[in-house]
Amino acid sequence: MAADQPLADDTAIVTGASSGIGSATAHALARDGADLALAARREERLEELAAELEADHGVATLVAPTDVTEEDAVADLVDGTVDAFGGLDVLVNNAGLARGSAVEDLSTEEYRTMMDVNVDGCFFATRAALPHLRASEGNLVFVGSFAGQYPRPFNPVYAATKWWVRGFAHSVAGAVGEAGVGVTVINPSEVRTEFGDDESFAERFDEGEVTEPDEIGDAIAFATRQDRSTVSELDLFRRDKFSDF
Repeated sequence: MAADQPLADDTAIVTGASSGIGSATAHALARDGADLALAARREERLEELAAELEADHGVATLVAPTDVTEEDAVADLVDGTVDAFGGLDVLVNNAGLARGSAVEDLSTEEYRTMMDVNVDGCFFATRAALPHLRASEGNLVFVGSFAGQYPRPFNPVYAATKWWVRGFAHSVAGAVGEAGVGVTVINPSEVRTEFGDDESFAERFDEGEVTEPDEIGDAIAFATRQDRSTVSELDLFRRDKFSDF
């Protein structure tokens, strides 16, 4: 294993890989030498990303169009990755979205969409991956949120899904730590991506105004490089975040 490619013998799955944090994470892991299974619903975007990773970093990729709300599709994602690469060392639970805002105005469809993707998707992927991560003593990374740490008035349901993710992750860590599995929660505040409902953060914020996707990707890659201790939780907030309070 080359010192500049500490993940050269590893295989990683990244959900929500087609853009934003997921795409940036895939680039960061590929830079460190990991082969990658790229999961999202937009196959064309995944194909473009796979070509970039192979050309830029010389890694192998698997394009795996996946709806994380479908448990059979998620099981196929993990099985297909293990079949293609011979094992699994890293799962990055990144797929997530927000819909609506105030509870009294939130439609049932918007509520269920957030729960299905942010909660069920995390559970399905984690459940399918854990036996393989136990075998490899690998790393399981969850993309949480500032919204999952502090009470806030905007979109309480989205916030609740991220509180769930964070609580689930830390509790899973308690269950699998003795097996050598590292579990990390990465908590960003605003990141300049397509994330958002009526207005994306990429549209709302200028470059340099908030966190960039590659900063989160680098943090995730740092967490996955740990093979003894574990980065339990890592917060990346824009520097003026608490001036809002």
